[in-house]
Amino acid sequence: MSEWLEATFTNNRPRALAALTRYFRDIDVAEEAFSEACLKALTEWRDKGAPRDPLAWLLTAARNAGLDRVRKRQRRQTLLKTNFAVPEMPQENLPDPDEVRDDVLRLLFICCHPALPRQDQIALALRIVGGLSVAEIARAFLIGPKAMEQRLTRAKKKIATNPVPFETPSLHERSKRLAEVSLMVYLMFNEGWSTSNSVTQMKLTLCEEAIRLARLLADLFSGMGEQMALLSLLLFQHARRDARQDSSGRLVALEDQDRSLWDASAISEALALLQKSERLGHSGPYRIQAAIAAEHALAKTADATSWRSIEAHYAALFAMQPTPVVQLNLIAAMAKTRGPVYALQQMTPLADELAGYRWYHTMRGGLLEQSGDFDAAITALKIALTLGPTEPERVAINEKISLCKKNIAML
Repeated sequence: MSEWLEATFTNNRPRALAALTRYFRDIDVAEEAFSEACLKALTEWRDKGAPRDPLAWLLTAARNAGLDRVRKRQRRQTLLKTNFAVPEMPQENLPDPDEVRDDVLRLLFICCHPALPRQDQIALALRIVGGLSVAEIARAFLIGPKAMEQRLTRAKKKIATNPVPFETPSLHERSKRLAEVSLMVYLMFNEGWSTSNSVTQMKLTLCEEAIRLARLLADLFSGMGEQMALLSLLLFQHARRDARQDSSGRLVALEDQDRSLWDASAISEALALLQKSERLGHSGPYRIQAAIAAEHALAKTADATSWRSIEAHYAALFAMQPTPVVQLNLIAAMAKTRGPVYALQQMTPLADELAGYRWYHTMRGGLLEQSGDFDAAITALKIALTLGPTEPERVAINEKISLCKKNIAML
C-alpha cells in the first residue's frame, strides 16, 4: 500500500466510523464495512484515480458494503425498518464533512458508556476512534494481544446488547462520562504525537483531530477548568511539532530543538487557557501536565528550564495519579536535579511493572550511558528496539548503541 493511501485511510477512519456507527447502530458492521471500502479503494483508485472527496467515496462504498452484510445476515427487514427508513443516498447527499467530524466526539461518548469498565472504554475508543491495532493497544496496556482481543470483543458485545447505546447522551450523562472522553482525546493526541510501529514519528492529522475535539469539549463545558487545561496541554505540545525532526527526518531531542521553530501563537493561546484554568481554582491532572509543558515552552533556552519546578509538578501529579508511568516521569525530572545514578536507583522498583514499556528502557539506557555503564546501556536500548518504536526512534536508539560501542572501544 502506498504511503498516500495508508495516510488517507488512517486520516478518514475516525470520521467515517463515527458516521457509519450512527448509520448502522452497530460498531462491528461499521468496522467491517469501512475495511471493505478500503479494500475496494485499493483497486478502483489505482485503476481510475483517486476521487475528489475520498471521505465521501469511502462513506458511500462502506454504506453499501454494510447494507450487503446486513442482508446476508438476514436482518435486513428489521434493521431497515428501525434504522434505514431513508433510501440509499447518492454520493452528493452524504453528510457534510464538518458534520461527520462532529460525530467523532459523539462516538467517543458511546465508547465511554458507563456499562463498560473504564479500561474497556479506553481500549475500545483507541481501537474504534483512534484506529490503533490490537497489538498497539495491548502494548499500551502491557498485556498480550490475545487478552486485548478478548477484552475488545466483550466490550463490543456489551455495547451491542445495551438498549440505548447509540442515543446522544444528555448533558448530565455527558458530564458523567467526561473524564473518560477527555482521557480518550488525550490518548488520541499521544498516539498521533508518537506513533507505534510506524515509519513516521507523528500523525499530524490525528493530533489536529484530538485538538479539535478538545476545543469542542472546552466549548461544551466552558466552566470546567480541566477541559481548558486539556486543550492547553495539547496546544503546548503541538507547538513544538516543526522542531521535533530535522530536515532529514532525524529526531531532535527537546534540549537541542530550535526554539524559534516553536509555534508562538499556539504557546500564547495555551498559556491563556492555563491561566484561565488556574483562575477557576482548578488543579486536576491536565492542569498539572499543562504547567509542566509551560515550563518547557516558556524557557528561552534548554539551560533556562526550571527542572526543580518540573520535579515539583510531577510530584504533585504522582500524588494525584500514583501510576508507574507518572513515577517514571518524576524520576526523569529527578535525573536532571539529582543526577543519573540517583535516578537509576529510583527506577529499579519499576522494572517489572514497566518491562513492556519502551520509554522505561530508552530512559534507562540513556541514564546508564551518562553514568558510564555502556554495556548495560546497550542491553537496555536493545530491549527498547523490540517494543515497537517508530522508525525515527529506531534510528536514534541504534545511534546511541553505536556511540556506546565506540565508548567501550576507547576504554
